[in-house]
Amino acid sequence: MLILMHNKVGLHNKNSHRKCEFFSFIKKNKYMKKLSLIVLLTFSTYASAQSNANEIFAAGVEDANKFINDYLSPVSEGMLYSLSGGWYNTADAKPLGGFEISVIGNMAQSPNKKKSFVLNTTDYENLQFQDGSLSKSVSTALGDIKGIGVYVDGPLAGDIDREDFELPTGLASENINFVPSAFVQVSVGLIKGTEIKARFLPKINTEDAKLGLYGIGIQHDFTKLFPADKILPIAISGVIGYTHLDGSYDFTDQNVIAGENQKLDMEMNTWVFQAVVSTKMPIINFYGGLGYLTGKSKINVLGTYSGGLLTQPVTDPFSINTKANGVTANIGTKLKLGFFRLHVDYSIAEFNNLSFGVNFGFR
Repeated sequence: MLILMHNKVGLHNKNSHRKCEFFSFIKKNKYMKKLSLIVLLTFSTYASAQSNANEIFAAGVEDANKFINDYLSPVSEGMLYSLSGGWYNTADAKPLGGFEISVIGNMAQSPNKKKSFVLNTTDYENLQFQDGSLSKSVSTALGDIKGIGVYVDGPLAGDIDREDFELPTGLASENINFVPSAFVQVSVGLIKGTEIKARFLPKINTEDAKLGLYGIGIQHDFTKLFPADKILPIAISGVIGYTHLDGSYDFTDQNVIAGENQKLDMEMNTWVFQAVVSTKMPIINFYGGLGYLTGKSKINVLGTYSGGLLTQPVTDPFSINTKANGVTANIGTKLKLGFFRLHVDYSIAEFNNLSFGVNFGFR
């Protein structure tokens, strides 16, 4: 998932030549916008996808690598929370042979504290603020802080003494304050109060991008063990769910800089463990859950990059690693009208999440 850097973003390196190439690319890369593979994941109307190509030139550069991780990690974390939503809409497990097919969308809301971070120039080799400040808050990929001017001082390659540019803003500058995801989920009832679940996103494979998602979960209704289950007004279940997302985006043909096999590879894995309680009425029901989420995200910037101001080729520059861990709690409601059902719930966590689904089921 990936919401990627604006064309003006940049950092530098102990190797001044590589820094300058990085910044030069950023200025030219105006057609690659903030949205990335996450756009494919949600089939959203955001038409242009931006890759992390700007980041590629920070190979081995501590300064740029530090900035990029601070900039992109919040959106990766938000994606992990978004992918983890929607595992259940009731605690009442389906009986043997019962099934439900759902189309589920999630919107993990961007908390204000994840929209910015403090950039302290004393932590960088050559990056400086144009106004002489030593530190200030700058935007993450979720934020909207405009007009932060920075520069890298020379001597640089090509008789350049100084390179000035602006740091990027994020999704909030486009009035997008959430990280979305979407998928199809199938639930089937087994014996003794056990229900198996599977989620997937049909494989997306275009000329430049590939994306896929799958997951598996299990729900067990403990109240099914009681003789009086059919007359109890509530159900209590435990849910475990695993979600995997992988994708790639090839931007070699964009000819920003010479090289081969230039692409991003992304992989995300999340686990959720939930205790769920719900009512058991025929038409409208209410449910809530309490649990724990853990997940990891890894984005690899791959390929070979050469030419321009680069003094030597750079291969497979670096990776961006993000983790998410935390308690989650949600409350929701489900409307059942024969085969057709609707549900919506809201989760409280590091990234609050709104989940909604259209469901078709039997029993």
